[in-house]
This record gives sequence, structure tokens and C-alpha cells, in this order.
Amino acid sequence: MQLPKKIRVGNKWYSVEVVEAMVEKGLMGKVYYPEQKIKIGLSSTQTGKKFASTDVNDTFWHELVHAILDDMGYDTLNRSERFVTGFAKRLNKAIETAKFND
Repeated sequence: MQLPKKIRVGNKWYSVEVVEAMVEKGLMGKVYYPEQKIKIGLSSTQTGKKFASTDVNDTFWHELVHAILDDMGYDTLNRSERFVTGFAKRLNKAIETAKFND
């Protein structure tokens, strides 16, 4: 899947920036709320190993779910990495397998 350059969440536009690796150690992606930016890394800061495309896509959807929950004011759910990860993985799979024409 090709990641968008920008995406709208509620009334806010988020830029999507794909970087070789995240500056923050151990992260694959992050939402920067004040800057309205979603940043996605392509490789590990610790090992330098490239992430699988499925993991990159999951990370994008994960960070987008955080942005959506923030927009909705669902702070408790937004802080639950277990919920966000589970929801994002299912969302990614649903989008990957969607059939629009028979």
C-alpha cells in the first residue's frame, strides 16, 4: 500500500512523513499532535533492519487510529496500546482484503 502524503482527521489535516528510521529509539511510528504530523519509520533504529511492508502499513494505521481517537476525545482508549494495535491490525486487514468490484 502506498501511504498518503496528507490525511484529514476531523477538521485537522495531518502530514504523513516516511523516514528511514525514527529518531526515538524503539519506535516504528508516532503521531505529533501539535505539528499535525504522522511519522513512519522504514527500518529499526536499533538493528538497521528494514521493516516488512505489512508492518509499515500496520504502523500507519496504528498512528492514524491514535489521531482519530484524539480527535474524538477518547483519551482512555487512545492510551491503550493494546486496543490501538488490535484495532489498527484489523483495520489494515479489512482494507487489504476489501473487494469493491466482483
